[in-house]
Amino acid sequence: MAGCALLWSTAGVLIKMVEWPPLAIAGMRSLIGGLIILLYLKKPKITFSFAQMAAAVSYAATMILFVTANKLTTSANAILLQYTCPVYVAILGALLLKERVRPLDWAVIVVVIAGMVLFFFDELSTQGLIGNIIALVSGVTMALFMVFMRMQKEGSPLESILISHGITFLVAIPAIISAPALTLKSVTGIGLLGVFQIGISGMLFAYGVKSITALESVLISTLEPVFNPVWVFLFTKELPTPLSLVGGSIILVAVTIRSIIDAIPHIPAARKKKPGR
Repeated sequence: MAGCALLWSTAGVLIKMVEWPPLAIAGMRSLIGGLIILLYLKKPKITFSFAQMAAAVSYAATMILFVTANKLTTSANAILLQYTCPVYVAILGALLLKERVRPLDWAVIVVVIAGMVLFFFDELSTQGLIGNIIALVSGVTMALFMVFMRMQKEGSPLESILISHGITFLVAIPAIISAPALTLKSVTGIGLLGVFQIGISGMLFAYGVKSITALESVLISTLEPVFNPVWVFLFTKELPTPLSLVGGSIILVAVTIRSIIDAIPHIPAARKKKPGR
């Protein structure tokens, strides 16, 4: 899972590396990543159930929106604003899955909104503002993906992800055809995005999620928003503004604390052994 999160975190720097329109990047990345996942699955179980397809469409939208946000605002803003996703999961879970929203959830929602406000206090260009808004929307679509995944009783996360890559590629075909001429830099970036950032990372996720606790999963997942802006700074010297850093830190801490509190009660049950074994 740590390897998966670290591979996910390379999205920002690799997307910045490719001098193509966002939709073309998303489409080619999904084509390569989808083929790798297909080779891994060999015989995917495609049921075309509502939950499976809704999850796929939601994740396809998330990938397209996230790539677009990375092109319009800083990578730190894009990943940290998308990381508001658990807040939307709490709200959507209450609406679609009839899950109760507790006082803790409402408290975290208020704190996260306060963190988001700081992103928009900066003197931003119109392009940066649009990028921040798109990043926020990607958090909503990511939340929808998670909620629809919960609806799948016998579903497989990897099958929904595979379908989402197919949808993304099909939507992006016109942009890919009209994309600028290939360069070594762009081809390298697209290859790394497809093979490692979403291809191999998807396989690592499918393997790792089966053998760790909820708490461990939550803690490890924070590697992505932490390291995403680090890689971008090291390779492109792009820095988020001080207010964005403060706002992002507030969001990251609030969401992580909520997730840890959620996970702790389940740890003893997950690891409890039957007598005599």
